[in-house]
Amino acid sequence: MDQSAASLKQHPGDSTSTGENPQPQAGESGVSNVMEPVDVLTSAFNEYRDELISTLMYILGNRDDAQDVVQDAFLKCWRNRQQLSEIQNLKAFIFRVGLNAAKDFQRSAWKRKCKTFKGEESMIADASTTGQSLEFQEEVARVSMAISGLRTEEKEVFLLRQNGGLTYEEIAEIRHAPVGTVKTQMRSALQKLRKVLN
Repeated sequence: MDQSAASLKQHPGDSTSTGENPQPQAGESGVSNVMEPVDVLTSAFNEYRDELISTLMYILGNRDDAQDVVQDAFLKCWRNRQQLSEIQNLKAFIFRVGLNAAKDFQRSAWKRKCKTFKGEESMIADASTTGQSLEFQEEVARVSMAISGLRTEEKEVFLLRQNGGLTYEEIAEIRHAPVGTVKTQMRSALQKLRKVLN
C-alpha cells in the first residue's frame, strides 16, 4: 500500500500526518458536552420553576409572594453556582433552597406586617380569572382550607410530593429527615385531607 492510500485510511479526527494538534471528538474528552454551571442552573430553574411556584403558593398563601421567593431562591443558588458540581440531586437542592427561602419570608416581621395571608381568596381569584365555574372555585377553596389545616411538616411533605413531584427520598433530603418519617407524615396528611374533603 502506498503512502497516499495509507493517509486516506486515517480517522477523520486524526491529523497527525499534517503536524496539527488533533481535535477532540464529541464524547472523547467530554469537553464539548459539558455545560457550564451557569447553564445547568438556568436550565434546571426553567424546568422546575412552575412546580416550585405552585408548591410555595400553598405555603405562602399567594402567587406574588411565591414568585418573589422563587426569584430569591434563584439568587441564592446563583451565588453558590460554583459548588453545583458537588450537588447530586439538583431538583432536590432547588426545592430545599426554595422551601428555606419561603420559611425566611414567613419569619420576616416586616413582611408579616405588610402582607396579609390571602390563601383562599387569591386561589379563588385565580380560578375566576380563568373562567371556571363557581363549583370549581368552591372546591379549590375547600382543598386550600384542608391543606392549611395540616401541621407544617405534613403540609410541606404533601406539597413537595403532590405539587413538586418529588420522591420520598428527595423530600427526606430536603427536610433532613428519614424517609420513613416523610412517608408517615404523608400518610397522616392524606388521612386528614380525606376526612375533611369526604
